[in-house]
Amino acid sequence: MAHDVQPNSLEAQWMPFSDNRGFKAEPRLVVEAKGTYLTDHRGGQIMDGSSGLFCSPAGHCHPKIIEAVHAQMQINTYTSPFGMAHPSSFMLADKISKLTPDEINHVFFVNSGSEAIDTALKIVMAYHAARGDDARTRMVSRERAYHGVNIGGVSLSGMVNNRKTFPSVMPNVVMMRHTWTEASIKTRGQPEHGIELANDLERMCQTYGGQTIGACFVEPVAGSTGTLLPPKGYLERLREICDEHGILLVFDEVITGFGRLGTNFASQKFNVVPDIMTMAKALTNGSIPMGAVAVKDGIYETVTDKAAPGAIEFFHGYTYSGHPAACAAGIAMMDIIAEEGLVERSADMAPYFEDACFSLADHPMVKDVRVIGTMAGIEVFAGKAPGARGVQLQKEMFWNGLHVKFTGDNGILAPMFIAEKHHIDEIIEKFRASLDATAA
Repeated sequence: MAHDVQPNSLEAQWMPFSDNRGFKAEPRLVVEAKGTYLTDHRGGQIMDGSSGLFCSPAGHCHPKIIEAVHAQMQINTYTSPFGMAHPSSFMLADKISKLTPDEINHVFFVNSGSEAIDTALKIVMAYHAARGDDARTRMVSRERAYHGVNIGGVSLSGMVNNRKTFPSVMPNVVMMRHTWTEASIKTRGQPEHGIELANDLERMCQTYGGQTIGACFVEPVAGSTGTLLPPKGYLERLREICDEHGILLVFDEVITGFGRLGTNFASQKFNVVPDIMTMAKALTNGSIPMGAVAVKDGIYETVTDKAAPGAIEFFHGYTYSGHPAACAAGIAMMDIIAEEGLVERSADMAPYFEDACFSLADHPMVKDVRVIGTMAGIEVFAGKAPGARGVQLQKEMFWNGLHVKFTGDNGILAPMFIAEKHHIDEIIEKFRASLDATAA
């Protein structure tokens, strides 16, 4: 397909999470995407080794999603979600609730993972307020956590570069230690040791009073900081401590949701049920912005039953919550997951993917390899400054025909669930070739 890329200075757009000056000096433009490949503005083919930003496991431009959104936009392009609704949002919520753990059956729609986290924070506050437990104003998160870029999410995030420019964050957020240690470098599977790290939450209960803590927010697998796996028993211990002190446990499943670990959600992978789950990304296969928060039935009922009849129970929402086009994309994606067996395909590919990723462990530039399901963190040794080598590699890999998302010096591999073994081989071969070229 011919692409009409018009001359443009590129100056009008302020790009997110980007080196704007460097990009505009040497732009990397994607003009087409299909299946597992991207096409750049020079006509090059690029293997998408990170499913976009971990959000397109069914492949780019899936025809069923395109057809569903097109059909929806012909009959209804917008309905106000405040006191009104359209049928598709209820249909999508029902489909999602069939994938979540049995106790979690109520879904609140938002437009991104960042909005999902801020919404979850408000749900935590509303729930405790409805119970008359107003002292629970403290939130617990974790070092090396990423929970989006809204103020609530930045407050919970344990990544210094996401916080240092924005000092006016929420008060009363305390951090547990992250779960990865030097003893676990280049080992397969969940670390055997480290369950005691979960006791950081118990120490906070003893220090601040468990009755002051509203919720504990964790990614079951810390994604954006390079696939940090939970030690065996760690998530189970967090669940125990939360139950002992009346704390809500929130799983941020924005990356791990919808099959990335070979199960619908990480909750089912680890057999630990949170009270609240956030999700986004693969919900619509990345085709239209959408996120959601799913909660246990008791949370929904507590908040709604507390309000007077006829009153708005939860003063929160977005203009585009449950947008008709996004719902159409989400419904189509839920059907694709079932009809094409995407979760099962992810699970089946996981052992081959793990072996392929660990084949990079012998490279002198590779510091660590961490893999679970079809999600991997390949950490390279830092260059002149932390993160500099990762930025360089991400740019060079693009021109070597591979897209991999780097956070700092961590390359995060997340192949599409439609990928075949030869696609995995191509990702690893191009990753190694880029490492070789950088080391030379």
